[in-house]
Amino acid sequence: MKLTEAKQQFIASWGAFGTHWGINRTMAQIHALLLVTADPLTQDDIMEQLNISRGNTNMNIRELINWGLVERVLLSGERKEYFSAEKDIWKVVKQIVKERKKRELEPMLKLLDQLEEVEGDKRDKNVKAFVDTVSGIKKLGKQADKTLDAMIRAEESWFVGNMIKLFK
Repeated sequence: MKLTEAKQQFIASWGAFGTHWGINRTMAQIHALLLVTADPLTQDDIMEQLNISRGNTNMNIRELINWGLVERVLLSGERKEYFSAEKDIWKVVKQIVKERKKRELEPMLKLLDQLEEVEGDKRDKNVKAFVDTVSGIKKLGKQADKTLDAMIRAEESWFVGNMIKLFK
């Protein structure tokens, strides 16, 4: 398979995978393009290679920057902005986990804290069922939070070693 074809296949696949990770297809495709491109690209380069509009490109680059997956690069003598993605896939995974935790898990835990304080007679079977369910979900969420924190702080070799132990 030629590099151009392999690159296109990677970008399309990463775009499809991205939808499962909580980001839109175009955002994932831009990220994929920047991941596999050796040199930083301009917005025009990205638009041309992915055949997407300026607005779509601009909006998704800003979101990738917000996620901490892409950075602006200043090249001396150039007036245009260039963009580059973090190439270390371990750092990319940790950053995605960190952002998903911040955007999804933390708000859920905050909501569960509020829901756990439901008013009513704790002896009522409906109140008890509700509180027990919310408490159970909260307990699981807090354990997931601790696990994700450990992963974010971990070095790749530690994490991989522990994952291997889990599957032995």
